[in-house]
Amino acid sequence: MAAAPVWSVDPRTGKQREQVAVEATAQEVDAAVRAAHDGRGSLADRTVRAAFLRGAADRLQAAKDQLVEAADAETALGPVRLTGELARTCYQLRAFADIVDEGAFLDVVINHPDDTATPPIPDLRRYKVSLGVVAVYSASNFPFAFSVAGGDTASALGAGCPVVVKAHPDHPALSELVAKVLRTAAAEHGIPEGVIGLVHGFEAGIELIKHPLVTAAGFTGSVRGGRALFDAAAARPVPIPFHGELGSLNPVVITEAAATERGEAIGTGLAGSMTLGVGQFCVKPGLVLVPSGAAGDGLVKSLTDAVSDTDAGVLLDHRMRDNFVAGVAERAGLPDVESPVTPGAGGEHTVSAGFLSVAADKLTSEGAYDLLLEECFGPVTVVARYDDDAQARTVLSRLPGNLTATVHLSAEETAGEGRGAEILAELTPLAGRVLVNGWPTGVAVAPAQHHGGPYPATTSTSTSVGGTAIERWMRPVAYQGVPEALLPQELRDDNPLGLPRRFNGRLER
Repeated sequence: MAAAPVWSVDPRTGKQREQVAVEATAQEVDAAVRAAHDGRGSLADRTVRAAFLRGAADRLQAAKDQLVEAADAETALGPVRLTGELARTCYQLRAFADIVDEGAFLDVVINHPDDTATPPIPDLRRYKVSLGVVAVYSASNFPFAFSVAGGDTASALGAGCPVVVKAHPDHPALSELVAKVLRTAAAEHGIPEGVIGLVHGFEAGIELIKHPLVTAAGFTGSVRGGRALFDAAAARPVPIPFHGELGSLNPVVITEAAATERGEAIGTGLAGSMTLGVGQFCVKPGLVLVPSGAAGDGLVKSLTDAVSDTDAGVLLDHRMRDNFVAGVAERAGLPDVESPVTPGAGGEHTVSAGFLSVAADKLTSEGAYDLLLEECFGPVTVVARYDDDAQARTVLSRLPGNLTATVHLSAEETAGEGRGAEILAELTPLAGRVLVNGWPTGVAVAPAQHHGGPYPATTSTSTSVGGTAIERWMRPVAYQGVPEALLPQELRDDNPLGLPRRFNGRLER
């Protein structure tokens, strides 16, 4: 049976543009994983791999025009958005190069023998080592930052792990181009091109997670797809870590005092956040708790005006468009759910932004309205009008895990007056990032960033953005009583690599 062709598709028309590749067979997946595994030693030198990461960033930036054009043809995200995303991706690669150079991520700890301790302490030296081949599953909505050269790949390479990427079917031509750039950068630094593997096809993704030489996986996508891979990773004869980002509602709470103080500005800001990128951000606010009464009315009017002025847009593919249209229709069809601005089909290939409104008491107990507490991918949000703090608290208590949770407070509440601190305490168990008086869309690449959250937002406690994302692809190992001459250089007393470390209880930098 011939392998299925992989086509590049224009989401603006739904038409196939060109055949890019063919779906990988089990044998081809095996070959890609083995090539990555065989090349892992070339990433052992931190200086080499840091230079490789910087070289990859430089080459991606140099190919900007070609890459942005290819990305726009397959995603319809627009040159401005894609140029910014490519710049972010290059910055992320360079940031991990800096982390690799610094070496603190190795977590070196050395304890000399201490016979006076209870129990006695032998000579112990601990640091972290690379896991091995990492499977990376690309996301649809970030064709650069969460794809072939995205955060999972950059952090895995930084940890010294080769990768095999399962390309997303929404941008296969771009995936091939980016992989070629990375392989060229690898070759320039004496690294085998096989450390960057790329495969296409649904079955290839299943074969990849099952391969015995794959040691961990990173995924960004749907709850259904991510959970299937997560279960497959756990069911292997040797289970492996699966770091999946699956779905998030990203709740927002607006206090009555905040709505009274600046309701118009909050409504406008909400409209911008929920429609950004045609609502295709994983941190799009999908549920907004707004107070009943005049203060909330003013906010909703501002939201209505701003969303009404939003142009129809193209989603990443027609399957997503169909799911969005069906999803908002099902939600809008629930009794007592209103559509101040009706979301749905904007044209044959586009969708119109909108929002739904419902009384919060519909969401306080299990039932048909639970559908409103599920993510709907696209430019729509649900405004739940609450009567009092207890009702808002009850709705929050019913939410699953999220990537973000946001509260908008008044000036007095941010100074410690009112219920601000209580709301923060209620939101913290729900999300990996908690915001005050901001909007969750926009995930800065920074050392303190955390992009993760309780299930189903993610399947682990790790982050996929920021410096600590590198920790996902490493494991600690301790050496006891090993003669100095046999120790890895990272663990020797004289610290020939100049690494930050904890030496006999004292932090050295």
